[in-house]
Amino acid sequence: MSVKFTPQEMNYFLDEIFPQVKGTFVVEELTESGCVMRMPVTDAHLRPGGTVSGPSMFGLADVAAYVATMGQIGREALAVTTSCSLDFMRKPEAGRDMVAHATLLKMGRTLSVTDILLYSEGQAAPVARASMTYSIPPRKT
Repeated sequence: MSVKFTPQEMNYFLDEIFPQVKGTFVVEELTESGCVMRMPVTDAHLRPGGTVSGPSMFGLADVAAYVATMGQIGREALAVTTSCSLDFMRKPEAGRDMVAHATLLKMGRTLSVTDILLYSEGQAAPVARASMTYSIPPRKT
């Protein structure tokens, strides 16, 4: 399958369908095999102890899986998360952006499965790993 969006087109699409998080996530790369996304970390993403909160990291992983899926199927805003597993492995650095590297493992007619590694910018080792499954609505004929 070929990629249906450029990174810039995907950013516009996200702003259009999720205006409540406009500017929270930035698609940097979008390929047939997945995507790279950035979440500029602000005070809103931090938890006590000076680290990025779990819900913020979950959001980045979830949107990265959504973007990887949309990159293959096109404008289908109603695809939804059906399964998620998230492993926290290291403390992310406060004040550093979070970067997601999402890899599509399976792209089917009704489900997509994506593996996501989350990095704190500047750290070589991932801080978290997620596996997300998305349900894809039936195509209209």
